[in-house]
Amino acid sequence: MEFFCYHRDRPGSLAIREELLEEHWAYMDRYAKELIARGPTFADDGATPTGSVHIVDLPDPAAARAFAFDEPNYQAGAYRDVLLRRWRNVLGRTMWDFPGGRTDGNRYLVLGLGEGPATDLALSLDRDELVAYGPLLSDDGDTWLGTAVLLRAPDPDTARAVLNPDRYADIEVHDWEFGGRR
Repeated sequence: MEFFCYHRDRPGSLAIREELLEEHWAYMDRYAKELIARGPTFADDGATPTGSVHIVDLPDPAAARAFAFDEPNYQAGAYRDVLLRRWRNVLGRTMWDFPGGRTDGNRYLVLGLGEGPATDLALSLDRDELVAYGPLLSDDGDTWLGTAVLLRAPDPDTARAVLNPDRYADIEVHDWEFGGRR
């Protein structure tokens, strides 16, 4: 089962994140084979971390909750909240298979928080610009709750346009970059 996990930073938690960077990476190393994508999000200044995205393939919701809530930064209070949802890997690949590489162009996390019937399940854009794409689902996988996309785009407005704005209660766009050890 695939899960989307977005830890959102608590204001003023940068010092904790910096102090625990090696512990965070060591924790994620334990899940290297299960990770589909990972990386930090940033404020508009492009430098201040605002969160941490992990898309991971785990056996069940209990394992996903353990993954999300045992993470060292979460345990130390660096995060204000966690969005954890079942997810489906529409692209069928990991971020390491992304043809655009680790650093070319601007990267974004786009979260569409859904309402009503499922939307944006079929890809209508260039797969080569998508790092990860899939629906956010309830724990049982039956109810569509939104869409999560990692992509390369020239700017935030272009990134936002990958989702149909009329079908979501809210669409968030965050600067994002490939995560993990360099």
